[in-house]
Amino acid sequence: MIAIRPLAALLSATLLMAAPASAQDKGSLEPRALPPLAKPDDPSTPAKELFGRKRAPSKEAPKVVGFYAKGCLAGGEMLPIDGEAWQVMRLSRNRNWGHPALTSFLQGTAEDLRAAEVWPGFLVGDMAQPRGGPMITGHASHQIGLDADVWLTPMPDRRLTRAEREEMSATQMVRPDRLDIDPARWTPAHMAMLKAVAEKSEVQRIFVNPAIKKAICRDARGDRAWLSKMRPMYGHDYHFHIRLSCPAGEAGCTRQDPVPEGDGCDSSLAWWFTDEALHPKPDPNAKPKPPMTMAALPKACSAVLNAP
Repeated sequence: MIAIRPLAALLSATLLMAAPASAQDKGSLEPRALPPLAKPDDPSTPAKELFGRKRAPSKEAPKVVGFYAKGCLAGGEMLPIDGEAWQVMRLSRNRNWGHPALTSFLQGTAEDLRAAEVWPGFLVGDMAQPRGGPMITGHASHQIGLDADVWLTPMPDRRLTRAEREEMSATQMVRPDRLDIDPARWTPAHMAMLKAVAEKSEVQRIFVNPAIKKAICRDARGDRAWLSKMRPMYGHDYHFHIRLSCPAGEAGCTRQDPVPEGDGCDSSLAWWFTDEALHPKPDPNAKPKPPMTMAALPKACSAVLNAP
């Protein structure tokens, strides 16, 4: 396990940097606008405070700028809150924005799975802010419009009310001991749906709870190539996180390394169920990472932030 410990340290630092905006965290029926910043032009102002106050996308052609966890999005496109095969949750967050490649992918994939009777429809959680960038609460990634959280709760056969979209919880899929999925909630349909999404060529990787990865490794039959895209990660027990590859022609998009070879069902997965991973000891010397400023983002993000 010695070689894996640096990963544990890195993940701990990431968790300090941003607590996840979980699928079960409630939204607000009466969201309030954030107050104006006293010194918005101060170089020390966190970038998340600036991007978090932009309620609309920039009026320019869609363009990805930077990396999933350090970038922004020009010309963002809104995923409509309702479709035949999807519904957007937590509307008060205003995070149902993305690159057209993402909005098209979610709509098309949801419709395909519904038509094939694999999954009744997506309940879509956080995508990106109108101009991408760091978020005031939640994710370290989701900054360039190519990430989306989808609940592991199937869409009901009716339109949810605004109150339900803000207040209902997603389904907890993991046992209380964190060692496996909850067999009363995990179904073959979950497996079939995740397999169908992972096999899409646009998908770079999918983040799931380690217990879900464990169940997939145990139950998968036939071709297992798609399992390499299923990456275990803390959280993700109420939803899964889709990450698309950089779209063709997007020169400003920083690509992520390909997923490792193999199905990922080896000792690297077993580590997630060790005491070190399940019950990490706090580092008394650890300090929260300072928030990202505009200087840390690609220079083009300043133009995106200030564009009409």
